[in-house]
Amino acid sequence: MKIVDVSTHPLKLRGDDVYLGAATRAPVEADYYVRPPWRSLYSDRFETLIVRLACDDGTVGWGECLAPVGPEIAQAVVDRLLAPVLLGADPRGVRPLWSRLTGLMRERGHLVGHQADALAAVDIALWDLAGKAAGLPVHALLGGAFRESVPTYVSGLPVPTDAERAALARNWLAQGASAVKLHLGHGVAQDLATYDAVAATGIRVAVDAHWAYDLADALRLGRALDERGAWFYEAPLVPEDVEGHRELAAALVTPVAVGETLRNRYEFRHWLQARALDLAQPDVGRTGITEAMAIAEVAAAHHVPVAPHHSVGLGVVLAAGLHVAAAVEAMPAFEFQPGPFPVANRILARPLPGGPGSFPVPTAPGLGVDVLLEDL
Repeated sequence: MKIVDVSTHPLKLRGDDVYLGAATRAPVEADYYVRPPWRSLYSDRFETLIVRLACDDGTVGWGECLAPVGPEIAQAVVDRLLAPVLLGADPRGVRPLWSRLTGLMRERGHLVGHQADALAAVDIALWDLAGKAAGLPVHALLGGAFRESVPTYVSGLPVPTDAERAALARNWLAQGASAVKLHLGHGVAQDLATYDAVAATGIRVAVDAHWAYDLADALRLGRALDERGAWFYEAPLVPEDVEGHRELAAALVTPVAVGETLRNRYEFRHWLQARALDLAQPDVGRTGITEAMAIAEVAAAHHVPVAPHHSVGLGVVLAAGLHVAAAVEAMPAFEFQPGPFPVANRILARPLPGGPGSFPVPTAPGLGVDVLLEDL
């Protein structure tokens, strides 16, 4: 069994909703824009990179990386740097291939940034091929599933007022959701007002501060969340401030959650040894499956649970995340994205079932998904 073709497909799809709601200021002749107070670039489309690996026996493996802006960048990495090594290789040797591929740019940011994103897509496709070759789902190759159903929480209430957010939370409760994560960072007082309005519905509430606060305000908000019994407190400070997160985590009862910016076990080890996070959130679309499982083991060695991050990734990376979530023992919940989910399923021959309360773990060989690119 040898890989004979590597093809890459950047996608930029429109959905019924814009991720996290419409921008307050529309972009002017630009693909990407910043949405204050958040600092990162966003798109009003759902962007991703799909990787297809085809073998000489006709087996096809699918991969995807989290590339919400500039998927062509990760595409170039796959096409120019990774594909020449993949051609002719046996895809069943996933970990030896991971070692070879990560070594190609070892002194040039080999496990971070766009290089890591591209590696993630290829790694996911390799696991898909290995599972299909063995006739087993990926989670079985990872050692077995701890659960048949992956619990989820709803990510975001993308409506403009607290009254509307509370109404939307009640709607999610009626559909079987038990928890929601608010995307905040708008100021301590405003964030708490939103929290209180949503928590009054009876739903469990976590807060994502989108890296917006300095330590003083993060402490103010965190102590108020302690009083309210918040579920977790995600991304409170700028992502490079490990020491600040350590101080915050030591001062609060509410678990501090970090992980979407981190791409490998070595970064997570640094944060975990510093006790700078209480809930690890690797995103399989940025780590790949091989590295995600390594991260989970490092987290387990520090007695820290893993709640996989998932944002605008589409159907392939969603399936990969579910396999990892099934195979991790201390896994409280997986992130469910209501807006991206219908778009995620549009690229699949058979939509993934699931929703605001849980996802069934895929049981078909490999990732259990097939991709349709012709009509996109």
